[in-house]
Amino acid sequence: MGKRVVIGMSGGVDSSVAALMLKQQGYDVIGLFMHNWEEDENGQCTSAEDWRDVIGVCGKIGIPYYSVNFAKEYMDRVFKYFLDEYAAGRTPNPDVLCNREIKFGPFKDYAKSLGADYVATGHYCGVSHDGGEFLLTAADSNKDQTYFLNQVTTEQIKDVIFPLSDILKPQVREIAEKYDLVTAKKKDSTGICFIGERKFRQFLAEYLPARPGEIVDTDGRILGEHNGLMYYTLGQRKGFGIGGVSGAEQNRWYVVDKDLDRNRLVVSCGEGEELFSRSCVCSGLNIIGEWKEKEFEAAAKFRYRQGEQKVFVRIEGDKVKVEFAEPQRAVTPGQYAVFYVPFDGKKRRCLGGAVIDETFG
Repeated sequence: MGKRVVIGMSGGVDSSVAALMLKQQGYDVIGLFMHNWEEDENGQCTSAEDWRDVIGVCGKIGIPYYSVNFAKEYMDRVFKYFLDEYAAGRTPNPDVLCNREIKFGPFKDYAKSLGADYVATGHYCGVSHDGGEFLLTAADSNKDQTYFLNQVTTEQIKDVIFPLSDILKPQVREIAEKYDLVTAKKKDSTGICFIGERKFRQFLAEYLPARPGEIVDTDGRILGEHNGLMYYTLGQRKGFGIGGVSGAEQNRWYVVDKDLDRNRLVVSCGEGEELFSRSCVCSGLNIIGEWKEKEFEAAAKFRYRQGEQKVFVRIEGDKVKVEFAEPQRAVTPGQYAVFYVPFDGKKRRCLGGAVIDETFG
């Protein structure tokens, strides 16, 4: 029997194929499914359906499977932060924290209690254990998920395997169909699991009281009323209920700022020049693996579906000053600046990242 690998099974096609690949490589594979949210009677989270699919996949490929409940840990370590950030007018990314605080924290510890030599997930990313621990980008650049792993620690990626690091998404589907896995045609999950199919505003209103206020343009003219600043993000172009405004350009309106002190949503109309910035300051820097440079050129992403942007980084304690080679649109406080540098000529190394605090024009 080979080395034991405990793999996080989500009920999706990616973790299903990752588990199959590990089994074919001769590992002693155990599937482990996480329940991270206690559903109420009106809940729409797909946890029950996902668990059924995990049972089907594990039965098909012939591996044992278990489930574990981390709902309390998720509430304490991820969801409370999520609410606090929205209450402060920022736009958090709970999936980033879920990886650090749950999947590579309590989950990994539980896997070790099952005798795991290694822990695996279906993330699209890579890892190098040669001369240190380094987080690497995936071969499938369209699916690369290093952005969401930017806050995991160096220690957390020790003894971790990412089976999908060198495989493309279409190949994953082909493998799932070839071996008749029940998840072969299952749609990829989107959004945050605990919200499920519910409307985001409706869900958020269950936990945070909405404070309606004025919508104003950059000159301070009152244009309407918003439903609560937490419902809007920088660059958003719809959902205001603003029609044509006398004396204003007749283009689409977009959010340029949130005035927390006066509970005002600031919008503008035109091409979005106000949304561009040339630098930002970040906090809570996390570096994965050894790195000694305090000032360096790198590439950065400020949101998941963004290409890498050339930047100059200056580290000052746990603060990071980031200067952009080209002005960037809608760099949003509460989101993450994630940094990349060359690794071996083929893949890129994800250095880690920090939370965006403030931007400068």
